[in-house]
Amino acid sequence: MIPLKDDISHRSFPYVNIALIAINIAIFIFELVIGDRLSRLLYANAFVPADYTVGFTRAVERYGFLKLVYSPFVSMFVHGSVVHIAGNMLFLFVFGDNVEDRLGHVRYLFFYVLCGLVATAVHFVVNPACPLPIVGASGAIAGVLGAYLVLFPKARILTLVPLVIIFWAIRLPAFIVLPFWFITQLFSGWHSITATMSSGVAWFAHIGGFLAGGIYLWFNRRRFRPIEELPEPVAVFGDND
Repeated sequence: MIPLKDDISHRSFPYVNIALIAINIAIFIFELVIGDRLSRLLYANAFVPADYTVGFTRAVERYGFLKLVYSPFVSMFVHGSVVHIAGNMLFLFVFGDNVEDRLGHVRYLFFYVLCGLVATAVHFVVNPACPLPIVGASGAIAGVLGAYLVLFPKARILTLVPLVIIFWAIRLPAFIVLPFWFITQLFSGWHSITATMSSGVAWFAHIGGFLAGGIYLWFNRRRFRPIEELPEPVAVFGDND
C-alpha cells in the first residue's frame, strides 16, 4: 500500500519536515554526482555494524575513532537508489507534518533523530557483525509512523492498493494502513533471519524505529493529543465582569 495524503490539517508550517526532505534529496543528488566513489565514501562515513565488533581495530586504524561517533547520524541521510529515497520521502511528506505540528518544531527534530538512532541500535543488536553500511532515513521515518498511529489513529489516508496489475485509490484509516506496514516489516525481518541470503534491507531498523516512536507518543499521548481532542477553553469571569 502506498500512502498519498491524509485528511489531517496542520496548524503551523512544517519547517523541519520540509527541511529534512530537502536535505535528504540534496545529499542524494550529491551521491549521484560522485558516482563510483560513493561505495568507498559510505564505508568511510556510514554506520557499519562490524566496525564496532569484529572489525573495530581495523576501522579505528583506517578511518579514525571519530567515524564511530558520527556514522549513525550520517546513515540517516544517505540512500541507496531513486526508489529508496522516493519511498522514504513520500512517507515523510505524508505523515511528518502533522507529527511536527503536535510535537513542535524543535522537539520534532530531536524526536526524528532519536528514532533514527534507536533504529540503528536495534539493527546493530540483530546484526552485530554485518560488514555492510546501513543507509536510509527509514528508521527515523518509521518512528514518525509510530507516533502518527498513536496521535491520529482515525485519520483517513488516501492509499494506492495494488489489485493484480492495477492500483486502486481508497481512503483507509491510519489504524489499518500503519499496522499493516508494521506487520510486513515483522514478517520481512523474520524472513531475513531464516533466509540463506540477505535482502540487504535493514528490516529491524524499521521495526525498532516504529516501536520507539509509538512508545514515546503513547507515554506522552495526553500531552500531545490531536487538536480536535483537546477540551474547549473555558472562559472565567471575575466579579467585576
